[in-house]
Amino acid sequence: MKSTDKKINTSTIIAALGVVVAMIVVAGLVYRVQMAEESDPEALGSTPEVVEMVIEKLVIPEAEIPAPPVVAEPLETLKPVPEPIVLPGLDNSDGFIREATQGISLHPHFTRWLTTDDLLRRSASYLDGLSRGVVLSKIFPLSGPQDAFATHKDSRTIWLNAGNYERYNDTIDALLSLDTSAIADMFHMARPLLEASFAEMGYSPRQMEGIILQGIDRVLSTPIIVEPIELTHESVFYEFADPDLEGLLPLQKQVLRTGPENTQKLQQQALALKTALLNP
Repeated sequence: MKSTDKKINTSTIIAALGVVVAMIVVAGLVYRVQMAEESDPEALGSTPEVVEMVIEKLVIPEAEIPAPPVVAEPLETLKPVPEPIVLPGLDNSDGFIREATQGISLHPHFTRWLTTDDLLRRSASYLDGLSRGVVLSKIFPLSGPQDAFATHKDSRTIWLNAGNYERYNDTIDALLSLDTSAIADMFHMARPLLEASFAEMGYSPRQMEGIILQGIDRVLSTPIIVEPIELTHESVFYEFADPDLEGLLPLQKQVLRTGPENTQKLQQQALALKTALLNP
């Protein structure tokens, strides 16, 4: 992201804040963020954006996502070696990334997500948040639900209205449209640029790979609840009456709110992506 001499645009400020927060984390502070959906002021567990700093021992995951193997071909079948891909600098990578991701999905939501600037830095910050169980929707905004959050009452009990689940269908469809094998190929091609983005936050390549896999595992470990979900409304916002559900990470509660069918679809897609990354 670039700035003029007199004016810094909003995107620059957002990206800078993301980097600052990540630097604080590396210094030994854990942040917890609960994001609000502006179009959904009564959403379950939604609050104004809050960054709460808690001094804890920080555990940064490490992992290894293997590179694609080099397959030797018999001499008689050798083909001309294609020109190596020349990666741009991180500051000038948006156009390259948009062009390289054309085969991943044609869904209009996905196309719109790519119109934001500083894609790789934003993606790195977003993935870092997912690994910690939070959704940094103002760093990388996905499509939120359009309709209002709904509940229904049975005597004195408040229930999460199953009609809420349909509010997420468009976003779920966009995520399901992504070709996970193409994403894995994109990861390996742009790996040096991603490593540079994570390095700006103080992470090593092994930590970057651990963060990506841990973010996927957060989705995979979300419970699938098929029975009606009871809520409480003792404060400004609705909460899960079941303390085990209320104790889930914000990311997992967000996934839970999409409903059991959508949760299962998301987990199938997350597992497919993890498999594609680990088995190039």
